[in-house]
Amino acid sequence: VHGRHPLPSAEQLAQVWARLGIDHDSRVVAYDQDQGMYAARLWWMLRETGHTQVQVLDGGYAKWQKDGHAIETMTNAGATELPREGAGQLRAAAIVPVAQLQQALADETILLLDARGAPRFRGEVEPIDPVAGHVPGASNRPYPSNLDADGRFKPAEVLRAEFTALLVGRSPASVVHMCGSGVTACHNLFAMELAGLTGSRLYADSWSGWITDPARPIARGP
Repeated sequence: VHGRHPLPSAEQLAQVWARLGIDHDSRVVAYDQDQGMYAARLWWMLRETGHTQVQVLDGGYAKWQKDGHAIETMTNAGATELPREGAGQLRAAAIVPVAQLQQALADETILLLDARGAPRFRGEVEPIDPVAGHVPGASNRPYPSNLDADGRFKPAEVLRAEFTALLVGRSPASVVHMCGSGVTACHNLFAMELAGLTGSRLYADSWSGWITDPARPIARGP
């Protein structure tokens, strides 16, 4: 069981990429109007299905409009390519199953970073899921922390310093990202890659999946 944004099957992904005319030679630039949260999720999904030429538009649609670039209002404007063959299998190594996560937390071999806002992390509010709180042992890194006042990603060296402070000597590969449903977690993962801190992974089920088993512990507070 995944969270509110479950990962598609390999077949579904292959069909989506093919329908969009995406193959391994395609260059894809992802953007959204929500601070890059969905763009980062798409970036992660494409990259983990073998697509290497994937980028995120810095500042997203808002910055594009603010800078006066051209926009169109047509649906699928110019989409004339026939479906192509595209890989769709997500790399198993990129996703951390809940049993592996629990063991790694018990062994203290990972740093679990939760991308939700601080009040949600502390369990003070929960506007979406039926249970408030966070996974015991997790640390909080709200995903908007990756952006500057203009809505663009902070410079790589700034992000590197901030995440290195959270790592406290750990390897970037020891980091596992989560959030409410596995979407904004990809924002932190992307920011780490942008900073040159490569190899972190995703707990795709995230909080929505964690709380499906009442036997799993829940923490509240900082």
